[in-house]
Amino acid sequence: MTLVQLKHLIELARQGSFSKTADKLHLTQPALSRSIKSLEDELGQPLFDRIGRKNELTAFGLHIVQHAQGLVEGAHELRQTGQRLLTGEIGQVRIGLGSGPGALLMTPLLMHMAREHPKAHIDISRGSTELLMQSLRERHLDALVIDIRSLKPATDVKVECVQEIDGAFMCRKGHPLAKRRKVTLDMVCDYPVASTPLSDEVARILMERYGPAAHPDALVNLRCEEISSLLDVARHSDAVVLAIRAAAPDLVELPMVPALNAKARFGWVTMKSRTESPLSAKLKHLFQDLVQAP
Repeated sequence: MTLVQLKHLIELARQGSFSKTADKLHLTQPALSRSIKSLEDELGQPLFDRIGRKNELTAFGLHIVQHAQGLVEGAHELRQTGQRLLTGEIGQVRIGLGSGPGALLMTPLLMHMAREHPKAHIDISRGSTELLMQSLRERHLDALVIDIRSLKPATDVKVECVQEIDGAFMCRKGHPLAKRRKVTLDMVCDYPVASTPLSDEVARILMERYGPAAHPDALVNLRCEEISSLLDVARHSDAVVLAIRAAAPDLVELPMVPALNAKARFGWVTMKSRTESPLSAKLKHLFQDLVQAP
C-alpha cells in the first residue's frame, strides 16, 4: 500500500461517494475504484459496504481509516521535519575545536546558533588534534576546526576552507617588552613563555628563525590546550604568550627580530565517507566568513 492509496481511502470515507471523491482528488472514478480495490485486496477485507450510490465504512474499514489518518499525518509531519532540517531550523551538530580555533570561534559560533538557529542543538568539544580526530572517526563528532599543520596525513579525511591566521608573540600593555621597538628571543626568554602544544612544523619554523633555543621544549614554560587560559595569564602577569594574533587583540604584539612570519592554518575537517548535514554545512560557511573577517 502507498500513502496515495491511504489518502484516497480517507477522502472516500469523508465523502461517501466515489464520484465526489474522484472530483475532489482530480481522478477518474475507475482509477479511484482500482486504488480502493487494490487496498482491499492487500488487507484481505472489504473496507466499504456499497449501498446503492452510498458507500459506508465497514467495521474493519473504520479501524483501517483511523490508522491511515495517523500514518498520513505522520508523513506530513515527517516532510515538515525534513524541510526544517534542510533550512537548519532544527537539527544537531557536534563540532570539535582545536585550541586556536576554540579561542577565536567558540563564542561567535554559539552566538550565531542562539540567534539564527534557536531550536537547533550544537555540542562543542575541545581537545588535542589526536583526541578530536579519534572522536571524529568514532562518529562522536561531525566536523572539526583545527590547525591542520598538526593533522597527520590520512586518506579518509576531507579538509576544506583552509585559512591562514597570523601567529605572534604577545604580552600585556604594561609589560617591560611592550614599548620595545625590537625584541629578540633572548629578551622573550627572560620571561615565562606560554603556548598550546605546537606542531612539528611550528617547531621547525621557530628554530629556523631563532635557533635551537626556540625549540618548544626549551622555549615554552607554560603549556596547555586551553589558549583562553594562557591569554588570561598573559593579561595578568609578565608571561609572553605565543598564539594566533586574532585571539587576543587587546594584547601587544612584540616586534620580533627576525620577524616570526608564522601562520596557523585553520581547516574544516570531516570524514570523506559521510554526508554532511545541512546545519553542519551552514556552520562551515560561517567558519569561513569568521576567519576571513578583518
